Parts: sequence; C-alpha cells; structure tokens
Amino acid sequence: MRVFVTGASGHIGSAVVPELLGAGHQVVGLARSDRSAAALRAAGAEVVRGDLDDLDGLAAAAAAADGVVHLAFKHEELYAGDYAAATAADLRALEALGGALAGTGKPFVNTVGTLSLGMAGITGRPGTEADVLDAGPRIEAENATIALADRGVRSAVVRLAPLVHSTLDREGFGPAMIRMAREHGAAAYVGDGANRWPAVHTLDAARLYRLALESAPAGSRLHGVADEGVPFRDIAAAIGAGLGLPAVSVAPDDAAGHFGFLAGFAVVDNPVSSAATRELLGWEPTGPTLLADLAEGHYFAAA
Repeated sequence: MRVFVTGASGHIGSAVVPELLGAGHQVVGLARSDRSAAALRAAGAEVVRGDLDDLDGLAAAAAAADGVVHLAFKHEELYAGDYAAATAADLRALEALGGALAGTGKPFVNTVGTLSLGMAGITGRPGTEADVLDAGPRIEAENATIALADRGVRSAVVRLAPLVHSTLDREGFGPAMIRMAREHGAAAYVGDGANRWPAVHTLDAARLYRLALESAPAGSRLHGVADEGVPFRDIAAAIGAGLGLPAVSVAPDDAAGHFGFLAGFAVVDNPVSSAATRELLGWEPTGPTLLADLAEGHYFAAA
C-alpha cells in the first residue's frame, strides 16, 4: 500500500514511518523543512513538501495514495495558547484529505486525544471506544473523521493517550512537564494529584496505526492506551526523582503559574480502556510502562 503520512518526521511519525516500511508499505511523508525531508529520505520514505495550510497539496497527495495517516497538528499554536486556531487548521486539512478519498473505500486514519473524554466529564470510570461526544476540543475532527465512512472512506480515528513516551519523545507533554519542573525547581501536581492520565509507548502506538490502516472497519474509534490511568502525583514523583527535585502539590488557582498551557489538562481525570481496540485489531502493547520508562533516565539526560 502506498501511504501518505502527515507529521511523518515528528515524534509519532518517526515511529509510524519505519513501522509501515517494515510491513512492506511504501510511505510518502509530508515535510515542511529541508531537515524533515532529509530525515524522511534517510528512513526510506518519499517526500512531499508542504504543510497543513497547503490544502490543494494535501488533497493531491491523498488522492495519489492508497491510504492516509494524519498525524500532523499545529502544536506550536497550541503551546502559544491559540488552541482554536490549531483546531480550525486541522479541520480544514481533514476535509482536504478526506474529501480526496471520498468514494474510494481507501483507509484514512486520523488522530485525536483521550483527554477530550475527561474534559467532557467522563470520569469515575474508564472511558471506552463506545463513548461518543457531540462537541468539545478535537471532537469536531473526530466526528468528521467518523462521518467520512458515509462518504465511502474506510475512516478510523485513534484517540491517543496524552503521554506517548519513549526515547523518541522530545516534544510531547512529558518533555514539557519536565521543562516546567526544571524551571520551577519542583515537579507539580494539582491538589491531591489523584487524577489519572493514560499512557502508551511510542512503538506500540505506531503498531496500532499500522493495524488501523490495514484492517480497521470504517467508522472505528480506537484507543492508543497501554497504561489505563497513572495518578498524576505518581507522574510528578517520577519526574522529580529523575531531576533530583521534590514533587509538590499546587492549588488549582495556582496551576496556570506552573503548568502554563497545560494547566487546563493537568487537572483532568482521564482513565481510559483500550479493551475494545485490542480485541478488534489484535493489538497488544509490549513496551515499558510510563513509570518504568521514566525510571530509565533517558528523559533527563539532556539539559
């Protein structure tokens, strides 16, 4: 299968590309920069130059492919606090990609996050693949992806855990939390830190994307989750141990001062099950748990 991958040189893309190539697929990766293009060519992928604002280019690359994996997102706008602009750009890109595949029966795998479930108030129990929301952060993109099934696309959406961890992770929420701990001299959690975040190893997530591309039924919601829910205070304690810093509680009113753009997420209770995904696709995570990965020390080796 000839697969067009957006975000191909990013954290998750850098694992998805070799996963696809290793399974015998051809990969065409979207690259914004010379550096990204060189990395993709070195990995054995073809390159299409462009970005999420190049809607005609996205549509052309999707139309020329046998399937699409959409990983790119304007994280720089998210980190700058303009989440609305980032999500709007993603919806435009989604329509360009999905529209190019309409009526073909080709697979399209999109990416959202499990945190949407917790932010919508699904707490007290693990969120499941059967949970469907009408509106909320990234929910519009999720529902638009599922709706592509009615337009002749074998669409699926992967709800990724907020912590996708491995030695490949340089830009995710984990490194951001580590930077914040360094800046403030302590690793923090909000209140009693009992709220839980799920996690998954990057290589396990990459395998899930391949399986979804190859065999997920049209209209599938999938969960990229291995650790169902790690208490936030335990995550802070592991970060503190890795940095030689204390783990401390901050009051909800003070969360923004420590967590910045993550403040609204740091209080979310987000236990999530992936049981249905595992049964549907035969996916079984094999990588280390989040806390075991943090204990290995690679997250703290670089200043």
